Amino acid sequence: MSFVVPNWPAPKRVKALSTTRIGGFSHPPYQGLNLGQHVGDDPSIVANNRKWLVGAAGLPTSPVWLNQTHSTHIVELDKSINTILDADGSVTTQDDVVCSVMTADCLPVLLTNIQGTQVAAVHAGWRGLADGILENAVYKMQGELLAWLGPAIGESAFEVGDDVRDLFISHDNLASKGFVATSKQGKWMANMQLLAKQRLNSVGVTQIYSSELCTFQHSDKFFSYRRDGVTGRQASLIWISRQN
Repeated sequence: MSFVVPNWPAPKRVKALSTTRIGGFSHPPYQGLNLGQHVGDDPSIVANNRKWLVGAAGLPTSPVWLNQTHSTHIVELDKSINTILDADGSVTTQDDVVCSVMTADCLPVLLTNIQGTQVAAVHAGWRGLADGILENAVYKMQGELLAWLGPAIGESAFEVGDDVRDLFISHDNLASKGFVATSKQGKWMANMQLLAKQRLNSVGVTQIYSSELCTFQHSDKFFSYRRDGVTGRQASLIWISRQN
């Protein structure tokens, strides 16, 4: 069992973590705690992994899983939700409702207000990030916010083309600082953490913390789509605990 716990000054009632691939029951190439039902793994094993996670992480309830499509859609959750929703982020004000997003290189972003009365989990791939998913999440929240950037592909491993760079710069020229030219024509190394911080800053979120962990570099700890192609998914979770 191995979880990454955010290094941020969140209110005591707010609980959060990111899973790793350590633990669980999946076999190669999904070896470990694969939580993705959409990647080709045995569905019954994934179900066991999800059940194991609830106990191992001390979750109050099963996470609300999303069908993620690299959209900018954020759903509001309550205790009545019992189906898988099409969205790339969720927000709640209710106790013991576990918001979750799955990733394997994309950036998971967890948010809470400083009162501890509202939390959100966001799946920020480059497309969703460029299209404004973080702004959409922030607009659904109240008060001063804290953000935590979970494990994701680092700037030394994330190569993109001119099209991706141009998309970000068309929104804000400052985004050029998030790209470093490579020796290949039209190719750039992208810094997702910096780009996410810029987007959050633009809507007033300045208290931003980061795991500073690269999924691509740590094959023993994280799934990485860029590294492995066929692979599992880790999850980032956040909830408001009924008990402090």
